[in-house]
Amino acid sequence: MTVDGAVVGAIGPGLLVLAGAGHDDTDRDVDSLADKLAGLRIFRDEEDRMNRSVADVSGSVLVVSQFTLMADVRRGRRPSFTAAAPPDRAEPLVAALADALRARGLEVAEGRFGAMMDVHLVNDGPVTIVIDTADGRVV
Repeated sequence: MTVDGAVVGAIGPGLLVLAGAGHDDTDRDVDSLADKLAGLRIFRDEEDRMNRSVADVSGSVLVVSQFTLMADVRRGRRPSFTAAAPPDRAEPLVAALADALRARGLEVAEGRFGAMMDVHLVNDGPVTIVIDTADGRVV
């Protein structure tokens, strides 16, 4: 991932986590999300089944803030971002997610909050999963 042509975060095999923070998100949501991400069995085992976690495959995690994930497109043609937490609340939550993943023994790289980032991805799969925290639960 680059910002203004400079690499600010890079990993090898692992997870690219695009993290959007909402108004109601809390540290409890961060903790449950970190548990889910660290233990999610989505990497192939020797039988080609999705049965291994990022830790099991010695993978890394790239955490990128992405407020546009909070877009509401139910009305009209222009997305509304009113569900996104303001930057002063969102930035610490995204940073806390990266720290929580590190605390679980994972190697973590981060994007630069609020920057225009160019993210380069090689998607092996493809496997893309949406994880939402609701009422303090990961759903």
